[in-house]
Amino acid sequence: MYSLNKKLSNKHLGNVIASRDGVKYLTFDREHGYSLMELMITVAIVGLLVSIAYPSYSSFIASSNRAAGQADLMAFAAAMERHNAAVFSYQGAASGGGNTGEPEVFRSYSPSNEPAANKRYDLTIQTVSATGTSYILRARPVSGTVQVDDGDLFYYSDGRKAWDSNNDGSISINEFCWRC
Repeated sequence: MYSLNKKLSNKHLGNVIASRDGVKYLTFDREHGYSLMELMITVAIVGLLVSIAYPSYSSFIASSNRAAGQADLMAFAAAMERHNAAVFSYQGAASGGGNTGEPEVFRSYSPSNEPAANKRYDLTIQTVSATGTSYILRARPVSGTVQVDDGDLFYYSDGRKAWDSNNDGSISINEFCWRC
C-alpha cells in the first residue's frame, strides 16, 4: 500500500479509479491538445464559412458606400438649390465660376464627412442648362476602391435619380432609380 500511496502523491501521474474487485489502479491522462485531423476539419469549416461570407460582405460594403454617395448627392443638390436662391441661376456653381466640373458650392468627393483620402466617389456638375434652370449632378466611383465597378450615380434637378447599375456608360429606362 505504501508504494501505491507514494505513486498517488505525484499529481502528474494521473487519476485513481477503483475496479470491481476493490483494487486501485493508476490511470494516465490523455495528452492535452488537438489532433491534426481536428485542426484540419476546423480550418476547412472556417474556409467554407469565409468563402460564403466574403462576397456577401463585399456586396454590403459596396451598398453602404453607394448609400453614402446617394446621401451626398442629395446634400449636393441642396447646395445647388441654395446657390440658385442666392443668384437666381444654377450657372456658376462649379469651381472657378464654371458651369461643369468640380463644385464650388459643395465638397468634390463622397463621403463628404470623411477626409478626402477616404473618398469613394468624385462629385461633379455634369451639365447645367443654357438658361441656368436645370442641372445634372454625377457621382463617379473612384478607381482603386470597391466602388469602381458599381456604376455612376446621377441626380437631376427635376428630382429624378439614376444609377448606371450595369456600368455600361448609359442610363436605360430601368436605371432611373437608386434601388433597382
